[in-house]
Amino acid sequence: MRVLVTGGAGFIGSHIVAALTSQGHEPVVLDALLPSAHAVPPPLPDAEWIHADVRDRAAVGAALRGADAVCHQAAMVGLGKDFADAPAYVDCNDLGTATLLAAMAEAGVTGLVLAGSMVVYGEGRYDCARHGRVTPGPRTVADLESGRFEPRCPACGAALTPGLVEEDAPVDPRNVYATTKLAQEHLAAAWARATNGRAVTLRYHNVYGPGMPRDTPYAGVASLFRSALARGEPPRVFEDGGQRRDFVHVRDVATAAVLALDGLSDRASGSFRAYNTGSGTPHTVGEMAAALADAYGGPAPVVTGQYRLGDVRHITASSARLRTELGWRPEAEFGAGVAEFARAAQRAVAAA
Repeated sequence: MRVLVTGGAGFIGSHIVAALTSQGHEPVVLDALLPSAHAVPPPLPDAEWIHADVRDRAAVGAALRGADAVCHQAAMVGLGKDFADAPAYVDCNDLGTATLLAAMAEAGVTGLVLAGSMVVYGEGRYDCARHGRVTPGPRTVADLESGRFEPRCPACGAALTPGLVEEDAPVDPRNVYATTKLAQEHLAAAWARATNGRAVTLRYHNVYGPGMPRDTPYAGVASLFRSALARGEPPRVFEDGGQRRDFVHVRDVATAAVLALDGLSDRASGSFRAYNTGSGTPHTVGEMAAALADAYGGPAPVVTGQYRLGDVRHITASSARLRTELGWRPEAEFGAGVAEFARAAQRAVAAA
């Protein structure tokens, strides 16, 4: 199968290209090599290479010639620094996706695997002992400033028990990046209906592993911790470190992408399907910082009590649908994966 991988030179995309090649597929890499992700050109992948932006309709159209499917990884990622980043996120993520889908419709390419994100859910699943499943509202500045980090029951104010989010949970994007990721899904679903295409979105949880970018405000928390350690500084943990996340290894994510691509031909025309892509074993942000620092050899993390207003407290996934329907099984155990990541090289990025 010939697969166009947008963003194929990036952190996750490059692992997907390697996984496709190892399975006998023919990946074609299209990447703009934006300075925010690449300070210097990365090593050329073992694949056909096209240096172009996914927003360039002509370049995308040319890259799609002969393609059987697209794996769309190109995106501006992370929470960003402030709302001034909003136009850049919408431009890269939503205009880029719309341009790609329009070119796919014109070229007659009918298979898509999209890099989705767990951020579309907002806060995770919560249960109240008295009121059952509840949806807490966004945390207030007053609560966060006072160190009250845990969401409370909106009906009675009681403590809540966090659980695993399933794909049919209501979506509630709470920052610009999350909003653009949900818009990408809506665009993909509309494209599938209009063209009789087949679309899958993999809602990545906190992906980590070799090749993560370093020293960038747009990186994931694991990368920020690893970057601090490389500078000889302690990882700085926001809030109290008790935020629950699902850290999933990048090679397991790449395997999920290949399985999703392989299964596109079995899907109904005009269909769209979402899959959570997480390890299934939650860990706290504090646990990730401590495990990385221990594997790296210190210094130990510092819990700062600081916060970012757009962050959510707990978000962990049920990946049962991906396991059941596509036969996916994550292989990287948390301790071993973190130990490997502590020793692995990171990608250099341009100064923000």
